Amino acid sequence: MCAKAKELTGFIEELAPPVLSESWDNSGWQVGDPFQDVERVMVTLDIDEQVVEEAVQKGVQLLVSHHPLFMKGLKSLRLDTMPGRIVAKLIQHGVGSYAAHTNLDSAGGGVNDILAEKLGLRDARVLYAVQEEKYLKLVVFVPESHLENVMQALRSEGAGWIGNYSDCTFQLKGTGTFRPGEGTDPYIGSQGELERVEEVRLETILPTSEKARVVDAMVKAHPYEEVAYDLYPLALEGPKKGLGRVGNLNSPLLWPEFIQLVKEALGVTSVRFGCDDKDAKVQRVAVCGGSGADLWPAAKAMGAQVLLTGDIKYHTAKDMMAEGIFFVDAGHYGTERIVVASMAEYLRRCVNDRGMRVEVLESQRDYDPFQTA
Repeated sequence: MCAKAKELTGFIEELAPPVLSESWDNSGWQVGDPFQDVERVMVTLDIDEQVVEEAVQKGVQLLVSHHPLFMKGLKSLRLDTMPGRIVAKLIQHGVGSYAAHTNLDSAGGGVNDILAEKLGLRDARVLYAVQEEKYLKLVVFVPESHLENVMQALRSEGAGWIGNYSDCTFQLKGTGTFRPGEGTDPYIGSQGELERVEEVRLETILPTSEKARVVDAMVKAHPYEEVAYDLYPLALEGPKKGLGRVGNLNSPLLWPEFIQLVKEALGVTSVRFGCDDKDAKVQRVAVCGGSGADLWPAAKAMGAQVLLTGDIKYHTAKDMMAEGIFFVDAGHYGTERIVVASMAEYLRRCVNDRGMRVEVLESQRDYDPFQTA
């Protein structure tokens, strides 16, 4: 079966929840019908006329981009302007457009995690947090006969994880009482009669962001018509999500070696950099895809010796050098293009796991507007 566009964008939002988007951003649907059938989707960094033409030629029904098609307010859509021509062509050929931008920058498994992985950074941490996961404790009372079913349902929706430990629960046996009232259809007992049941008090932990899914799965797996459960907020600190990453190379590299590592990891032929000690050794590195130069104070505070990003301005570069932090500018395109292959592979796994007949392509016409001589 093919997929609805909304199903595909739903997979993206599971990876990169819209709540992670910056307030100024315009992630999400740009053009199109979320309920359109999709047999072919194409992933790209940018959407321009060349990429749209490629999508039309290849019979694509959905374009997934990192950069939104619309970042500034539009007052008109004229066919003698680039935005107007793009929108007209998308609509004429039934191609939807969806963007995952700053939410994909901040998400686990998004742009910055990929960038850190490409460089081989160990113990990478978020450089600038935009969200910190909160946790809840769930307590539910389950008849012993259905304990395993309920535990499996909770596990399947992400409950019960503490660090790298799964299936974390506490169980206490006891006696539950209830009296089914008029109009009820009790799983155990009879209307009007007090019932005593051997039950298990089952406690576990879950991320607040997964509350609706976990509770829904629990209720469906539970045999009772009315499920007794409690949710308690916890002070436990959860993982942070946000912009940039900072971590350590496996071993220190001389500056020329580090520059070569960046070029090879990102597939770029040249970079700009600032370093006043060519004999320096680098091990602790901060990265931020796109335009992350403003994060250099956070990078310095977390002990980074160098910040890798794009779009570094002159005065920012001077400030970094004055404060003793080196930088590498590998370009906006160079530090973000890496997400295209990763997103395409993620979507392939999603559709394959669900038996959907959807082909996932990567744009071959997306390009870096900057050239070097």
